[in-house]
Amino acid sequence: MRKITQIRVWVNFREESSMTVTEKKVLRIYTDGACSGNQNDENIGGWGAILEYGQHQKELCGGEVNTTNNRMEMTGLLQALRAIKKPGQTIEVFCDSSYLMDCFRQKWYERWVKNGWMTSSKKPVENRELWEALLPFLDEHDISFYRVKGHVNVDWHMGLTKKKSETDISSNDDPQSAFSEPADEIGVPDDYLWKTYRKFCEWNGNKFLFEQFVYITRMNNHADRLANEGMDQFR
Repeated sequence: MRKITQIRVWVNFREESSMTVTEKKVLRIYTDGACSGNQNDENIGGWGAILEYGQHQKELCGGEVNTTNNRMEMTGLLQALRAIKKPGQTIEVFCDSSYLMDCFRQKWYERWVKNGWMTSSKKPVENRELWEALLPFLDEHDISFYRVKGHVNVDWHMGLTKKKSETDISSNDDPQSAFSEPADEIGVPDDYLWKTYRKFCEWNGNKFLFEQFVYITRMNNHADRLANEGMDQFR
């Protein structure tokens, strides 16, 4: 199985946001995985991850052939955790994979380990080697897991992009992709974005303000773009 990994590191001097104002510095991980032809024998998978500590960011991406979407979601998180040099970190993980987030949040792995890595239906747990690679990090760090809805075009739903001229829009375009030029007015969230924020709070509690949710969603979208870069290396 061919694998490729890329790492990019820089200091991103963005404006101080509500995500960075905390009493204790938190290392945040935004991760995503993708697989083109997920149900086929021959496919291409990619994963992406962003590590964020204060104003510092590190981007990771990579890919594999003949894999699955779930494996790519897991690999993105695994590679991000392996990139952390110091133990004892306080970490927040944001990911749109219910498979990955629910396992850690609902502690499925405790039953799997107790049952000899067999499911409740007496079948072997899929992706066991990746789960076993991930679990030690739970003892090494203090990690919280948060589920994010994927593929939400925040700027479009806040009116921060406006429609191109009709001649610039292909009949095959996703309607949202047509809204790519900056608008002049200040963004105002639409009903869909508020609904998505309420679902985010339903999944994760009321810890995050709306502005933080918007930032998290944008970062998750960027992790998705990195995952697609990981796939592009095999195309």
